[in-house]
Amino acid sequence: MEQATRIILIRHGETDWNTQTRIQGHIDIPLNRRGRWQAERLGAAMAEEGLAAVYASDLQRARDTAQAVAHAAGLEVQLSASLRERAFGTFEGQTFAEIETRWPDAAQRWRRRDPSFGPPGGETLQAFYARSVQAVHELAARHEGQVVAMVAHGGVLDCLYRAATGQSLDAPRTWSMANAGINRLLRAGEVLTLVGWADVSHLDDPQALDERHEESR
Repeated sequence: MEQATRIILIRHGETDWNTQTRIQGHIDIPLNRRGRWQAERLGAAMAEEGLAAVYASDLQRARDTAQAVAHAAGLEVQLSASLRERAFGTFEGQTFAEIETRWPDAAQRWRRRDPSFGPPGGETLQAFYARSVQAVHELAARHEGQVVAMVAHGGVLDCLYRAATGQSLDAPRTWSMANAGINRLLRAGEVLTLVGWADVSHLDDPQALDERHEESR
């Protein structure tokens, strides 16, 4: 009988474009100062998880977050382009407000979560969902009965939450996808089950960021 794989699914740490509500997609944006701090705290929190592997999107905001996790676990980060954020084509680099102004009809379809819609040059929601879920299944299948960490992006987490809970692609999102939050799934065969979501208890000390900033001046 196949043993379940425990998946710890993580969104990358914060970037400046996150705070600006600017679409990143495949643009390779680095972590900001808070994001680097979040990655360090995440690594410390996961040091005793008994990880067998750490996978990450090859975009640097995910790769650098994963590096903190891998370092604490004594592992190397394994990169997978299949864990990348959705390709948003012409939307990339634009803020939510700019998209609404420049492409109102496309923005409406995007906001409605139309599964067949893709920004010009980007992925449809259906294609992105299929890619994300397939990637996680394929990577998890390599580690039957083990614990693996996967560091990806908000869109990927949204897809996996829906896959594990049976939510439709066009259902409004009511769950959080916190930067550097810890989310837990179980994969048994081809079935994903939600175990825990949006644990940010390791990020509960805001003073630690300020103190670290003072020390680095």
